[in-house]
Amino acid sequence: MRNVLEWLEGQASLRPDKLAVVDPDSQLSYAELLDRSRRAGSWLVAQGMAPRQALALYLEKSTDALCCMLGGVYAGGFYSVLDVRQPDGRIQAICRALEPALVLTDRANEEAARRALEGTGTRVALVDEALAFPRADADALASVRASAIDVDPLYVNFTSGSTGTPKGVVVSHRSVIDFIPTFTQIFGIDAEDVLGNQAPFDFDVSVKDIYSSLCRGAILRIIPRPYFSNPTTLMDYLADGQVTTLVWAVSALCFVSIMHGFDYRVPRTVRRVLFSGEVMPPKQLRVWRSFLPGARFVNLYGPTEITCNCTYFEVERDYQDDEVIPMGRAFPNERVFLLDEDGGEVTSPGVEGEVCVGGTALGLGYLGDGEKTAAAFVQSPLNRRWLEPVYRTGDLACYDERGDLVYASRKDHQIKHLGQRIELGDIEAAAQAVEGVERACCVYDARRKRIRLFYLGAPTEDELLDALGKRLPPYMVPRQVRRLDQMPLTKNGKIDRAELAQMGARR
Repeated sequence: MRNVLEWLEGQASLRPDKLAVVDPDSQLSYAELLDRSRRAGSWLVAQGMAPRQALALYLEKSTDALCCMLGGVYAGGFYSVLDVRQPDGRIQAICRALEPALVLTDRANEEAARRALEGTGTRVALVDEALAFPRADADALASVRASAIDVDPLYVNFTSGSTGTPKGVVVSHRSVIDFIPTFTQIFGIDAEDVLGNQAPFDFDVSVKDIYSSLCRGAILRIIPRPYFSNPTTLMDYLADGQVTTLVWAVSALCFVSIMHGFDYRVPRTVRRVLFSGEVMPPKQLRVWRSFLPGARFVNLYGPTEITCNCTYFEVERDYQDDEVIPMGRAFPNERVFLLDEDGGEVTSPGVEGEVCVGGTALGLGYLGDGEKTAAAFVQSPLNRRWLEPVYRTGDLACYDERGDLVYASRKDHQIKHLGQRIELGDIEAAAQAVEGVERACCVYDARRKRIRLFYLGAPTEDELLDALGKRLPPYMVPRQVRRLDQMPLTKNGKIDRAELAQMGARR
């Protein structure tokens, strides 16, 4: 197998009339998804899209969006979905990096897309044009497929760079083909499942939803973004849609538990909950486990650069507030290890090192940025005999006594304050262990030498400071504590630490 489209073609042959993908406004069988994707791909070829060229999509996730993404792959190219909420300047920077054949949008977003790309020379077209193409051009698509190889790019996801310039992570067909069958086999995902898609299509968590469904013949049920502001609508959608599988960001799970979604309705068909993106607060996970006692709960870890995830840990008991849920162990065919500051391997329990990952699932680097690629995707310092690239994640972890990896912090979340080395995550964990605190996040103002803590929950700021004074040494107690009504989130659903830092500086 050398192309992910073989999964779609196999399912359309095996179960053509089975439901493949659903959103609140439309649904497609596997045969219909195949036909629409091939027609979109044929239209793109007719428009002059070349193999290994980018297709950008500027629209919210939907069945139409999925058809056009797969259409871009049928045309021999790779796709990149743009978040419509991003500022125009970022959209322009992404398109400069992508150099797309064109940008597909819908009528709801056409005006914004044309405004954002005005003067860039980038062509904008409507998805309706692509999907209205009368029939698939079998000869053209076959010619494109014949020249394709498995390490051709499949998609590019853009992450925030440290300089503010977006970094485009390039991932190949081979990486997804290697990861998804293993992922679905380990967690038992099959044609009887319904995956409730939380992640936007520009976030790599959605890769697991989309390609797990295509690989195993499951149903992909797309959950619109606004539903994650309305717990009753969300819980009805999960329950009425008989969703069995959630592969969600931690913040999405916390939204449900903090907003008491289970008090309204329990989606009893859910039998597996897989989460990633941030450290899961044990307090919120206990809520989920109490309402879904028969479900499997799995902590997943892995940055975009290594194709979704590289480690997993099955949660089989309740964790207390002062405990950290482990990252677990590597997926098959992935090598995960720790390096110390001198490039030596860390193997002893309790000793921190940087998480490094090797294997087929590694991405192809950063689009158009050889310097950043060379800095992050490096030759394994443990092997001097042949080429063995590994990705240095920038995350710190250690082994526990059972041999499981346990996340410590980002390298850039480890600070030196009052002469002491401090993990901001330790302060966050202490705060979240306080009765009534739902979530907490620490930022450090290096210029003013201040630790600032932001939190959600019932205790007053003075009450929380008093509680932290009893749990932490004086040098770790935050200088400022601030209660919020809600945490600012990035487009990928993680706590927006940059926004919190700005909020702290303004106060």
